[in-house]
Amino acid sequence: MRPLPLRPLVLAALMLGAALAPASAAPRVDARAKAWVAGVVSRIGMADRAAAPGRGGQVTLRVRIEADGALGGIVLEEGPAALGARAARAVQAAAPFPPPPSGLLTLEGFTELSFPLTLR
Repeated sequence: MRPLPLRPLVLAALMLGAALAPASAAPRVDARAKAWVAGVVSRIGMADRAAAPGRGGQVTLRVRIEADGALGGIVLEEGPAALGARAARAVQAAAPFPPPPSGLLTLEGFTELSFPLTLR
């Protein structure tokens, strides 16, 4: 997987409340893009609950989504490997996703999101 593009990571951080800068210094994020990111994360969480919930915890994932909404890759950035495998299954079950808004796409035609996911 290629290095993370900055813009999608900034968007994911803003969406999930992880921005460290004061709100006045944060870049403006399109409401459509916010809704798309929230929908992707929610869809993944619902796919896990629909499977077979087991022992829970939190992991941080990096998910690559192609311009057509196809899943391009999953990387466990932080968390136990067993939970990472469970989270990866949830991402795969939730795919394909709605196509990302054009403003979130890299020049190569994909976006990557990095976000924490709590598995129950």
